[in-house]
Amino acid sequence: MTTYGFHSSHEQIHPAELLKAVTRAEQAGFGAAMSSDHFSPWSERQGQSGFAWSWLGAALQATELPFGVVNAPGQRYHPAIIAQAIGTLGAMFPGRFWAALGSGEASNEHITGDRWPRKELRMARLRECVGVIRAMLAGEEVSHDGLVTVDRARLWTRPDVPPKLVGAAVSVETARWCAEWADGLITVNGSLEKLREVVGAYRDAGGKGKAALQVHLSWAENDEEAMAIAHDQWRSNVFSPPVSWDLETAELFDVTSAGVSPSQVAEVVNVSSDLGWHAARLNEYAELGFEEIYLHHVGQEQSAYIDAFGAKVLPQLR
Repeated sequence: MTTYGFHSSHEQIHPAELLKAVTRAEQAGFGAAMSSDHFSPWSERQGQSGFAWSWLGAALQATELPFGVVNAPGQRYHPAIIAQAIGTLGAMFPGRFWAALGSGEASNEHITGDRWPRKELRMARLRECVGVIRAMLAGEEVSHDGLVTVDRARLWTRPDVPPKLVGAAVSVETARWCAEWADGLITVNGSLEKLREVVGAYRDAGGKGKAALQVHLSWAENDEEAMAIAHDQWRSNVFSPPVSWDLETAELFDVTSAGVSPSQVAEVVNVSSDLGWHAARLNEYAELGFEEIYLHHVGQEQSAYIDAFGAKVLPQLR
């Protein structure tokens, strides 16, 4: 059976309101949750960006849900600090926390003032960070000199069983690379053909663990409102790499996306007022082999969506 979770979008929703939303989602029948981890939103219209790691401790305490977070160690975050954060949450909430690791975006990482590396260097840096984090979660004292530097770092508080480190991938190539080191895979919604290729590349390369999917969707009482919500909140997120990797500020995303049409947004967001239509799409994703699917309603108002999907969509899902 596929687990259907609630995506907690820090770049759109104040953390206090987001905590209310995830507790409401648990009550409505969502079986898990995951969190974004941004320093900056994708648009000034989104207007938030709380610190995910502070929030995760509160959310894990306030619910009984398993939680994950997508994180980019290596520039904004030193890998030893991420190992400590993962280890502490894993020790406090055994078996309920995982972290997906990716190479990041300039919009979050440029704040250090360091040069934003080329993609191949970011991938190599991430691979070094994964090795550091795994070794520290295993109880080793780590020193490392490379694209990241670590000096005699050791975790004094860590869980008996290390949380899973999941690979975050959008492309077939990255999914295949993640199979070398990851305990699972997470990607974002696209065409069924593209998703089949991404999951297949991970599995064919020996990738283990669960495959998870984050689904961007927009629902309202009528199609026009659902489309207006998606276009307002998510038109800055329609761009393929390298644009999405390399733009540095919310203002730049807003300028770049000024001419994006509603039909372009509908290519990356499932937009409909029909709850049965949404259920059918989610079942199609599950049939591709995704064991966990995290639903992200791209609107800033979450309550009506949570209630409607809890009552009418989750019961239709396989």
